[in-house]
Amino acid sequence: MTTPVDIRFVHLGVSIEHLRKSISVFGFSIAFYGVIIGVGMMAGLLIAQSDAKRRGQDPEIYLDFALIAIICSIIGARIYYVIFNWKLYKDNIIQIFNLRAGGLAIYGGVIAGILTLIVFTRVKKLSFFSMADSACLGLVTGQIIGRWGNFFNCEAFGGYTDSFFAMRIKRSLVDESMISQELLERLVVESGVEYIQVHPTFLYESMWNLALLLFMLWYRRYKKFDGEMLLIYLLGYGLGRSWIEGLRTDQLILFGTGIPVSQALSIVLVIVSGSIIVYQHMRLNKIRKGE
Repeated sequence: MTTPVDIRFVHLGVSIEHLRKSISVFGFSIAFYGVIIGVGMMAGLLIAQSDAKRRGQDPEIYLDFALIAIICSIIGARIYYVIFNWKLYKDNIIQIFNLRAGGLAIYGGVIAGILTLIVFTRVKKLSFFSMADSACLGLVTGQIIGRWGNFFNCEAFGGYTDSFFAMRIKRSLVDESMISQELLERLVVESGVEYIQVHPTFLYESMWNLALLLFMLWYRRYKKFDGEMLLIYLLGYGLGRSWIEGLRTDQLILFGTGIPVSQALSIVLVIVSGSIIVYQHMRLNKIRKGE
């Protein structure tokens, strides 16, 4: 008989007997979700500052920006999530402010961060695109780490799979609203305990973002124009998110449609960013050839 655990990666031989979601400090509960998000933000800042220093910029400028952007991005991520998941909050408005329960949408944070950087660079009389090229390296670093907050919250997973990365989660740990009919029909019972077996989409996205970061760190020495790294980030992240989002069971849906809003936005970003990159490279090649 299999010993009951909270989480098991079926084919990897990895099990977690008891998944803790928080720690207690002086009687105050601190969610691992928030801790991991915070660690991701700090790591992202260090990466952005390192790249800025490499490019001859003042790293302290990025600290000044981060102190503002982190707050604005959290607000933006929460607003995005609440808008497209309004049914969860319309009857209990106060829960909008309960960030410890999760509920941050990365695209909302990205949008808010970009808008904040536009205002910041105008006030400081700096180049938005030049600064964005370093900042986006920090952003994708934060995403690599931050996605593991979803793991501790037992969220951001996909439908049923028996693939190599298949993950079983104790049903009692999961918000019932995230469990699809398909998962209910394929419940796994071990020693009397019910499990759902899912795509660990948080892991897919973290791994995808790691690959994207490594590519960006390699490519940055060959970039042709300010803003190219930002466009590569938007293209690369959008490309990964467009298929990963299609696997998830907790999609935020565009009003009046059955279309996942983050998937639609990802496709738009891929098309727009890719087109601008191609256009800019063609334009610069013409200039070099004297056409």
